[in-house]
Amino acid sequence: MVPYWRLSAYYFSYFAFVGAFSPYFTLYLQSIALSATDIALLMSLMQVMRVLAPGMWGWLAEHLGRRLTIIRLSAWASLVGFSVFFFTTRFEGLFLAMALMAFFWSAALPLVESLTFAHLGDQAGRYGSIRVWGSVGFIAAVLGLGYLLDFLPLDSVLWITAAILAAIALSAAVLPEAARPLAHRESASLHETLRRPEVRALLVACFLMSAAHGALYVFYSIFLVEHGYDKSVVGWMWSLGVVAEIVVFMFMPRVLRRYSMRAILIFAFACAVVRFVAIGWGVGSFAVLVFAQLLHGATFGAYHSAAIAAVNQWFRGRLQSRGQALYGSISFGAGGMLGGLVSGYTWESVGAAWTYTLGSLFALAGLAWLVLGWRSGAGSKAEGGIG
Repeated sequence: MVPYWRLSAYYFSYFAFVGAFSPYFTLYLQSIALSATDIALLMSLMQVMRVLAPGMWGWLAEHLGRRLTIIRLSAWASLVGFSVFFFTTRFEGLFLAMALMAFFWSAALPLVESLTFAHLGDQAGRYGSIRVWGSVGFIAAVLGLGYLLDFLPLDSVLWITAAILAAIALSAAVLPEAARPLAHRESASLHETLRRPEVRALLVACFLMSAAHGALYVFYSIFLVEHGYDKSVVGWMWSLGVVAEIVVFMFMPRVLRRYSMRAILIFAFACAVVRFVAIGWGVGSFAVLVFAQLLHGATFGAYHSAAIAAVNQWFRGRLQSRGQALYGSISFGAGGMLGGLVSGYTWESVGAAWTYTLGSLFALAGLAWLVLGWRSGAGSKAEGGIG
């Protein structure tokens, strides 16, 4: 039996943290008089640790066979690291708190993804019905906190985020382990897998897609508030994107059966090119912002579903944890770090509109790399589909 509700509860609480932290923690940092560069540096630590930590944790999980132990310990250690934010507003202390929290928090998701697929076995098409609860958790947090912050002080973000981290730890405590994959399922070594041109093309393109989202994840809430939108509207805008993502997750099993992973990714990258230009230059139009947020269904929902389907297909057996960690490190880690740091510099030097335009250029580069590096028909169909 697949432990559907226990896995779903973990995804719900994990992405509720993202919904509270990503949109609103930057507003808290701005409220304690940090510059855009300092905010970008602090937020980029989340991506730095997603480069450094998952590979190490994945290696430990593979060699020690203690995947679930690492997931549980990382949850409590993340809460301990975050608690430092309650005791300092100095940049040095904030840097230490962010580094500690991010180092342990980034350990969990690749391991939970591999745990989920291990439980699903030949029911991989059910992934979307579990992962969608993460999107629900994000919406609950981003909307709830958005309304609360119209009445509560911004430092309330700290207490609410800490409570969600505790919920992650409690959810991890009830997760069951899954059987380790059989050795005969491992069809290739890591080195052999990485030599495949479609694998390299996907990983580089994913790096560029996450770089394209850098300004969105660091400055979108600040951008909207500075243009006169209420924090509750900020919450609704973030939620709108995730609602679009949920709809896409629901339909992805049949989409992946009908279209190749390569075709879905090309479409997602094209949407990203349009989306970030629209945000940067159309912030004065509510309709344009709504349109841009609806494109999140493609630029994250379709993109992530197709990318993770490819990783699950190409990295077999015991390589699965390593493959998930590599995907997260290169894309959300290294790519997100580059996008966040560059946007912190350009935000103050050339302005918001051109910063988002740079995001579109990152997406365009990823699109070109994908088209040229992954030949049509090479490992393009998902086996069994993923939602």
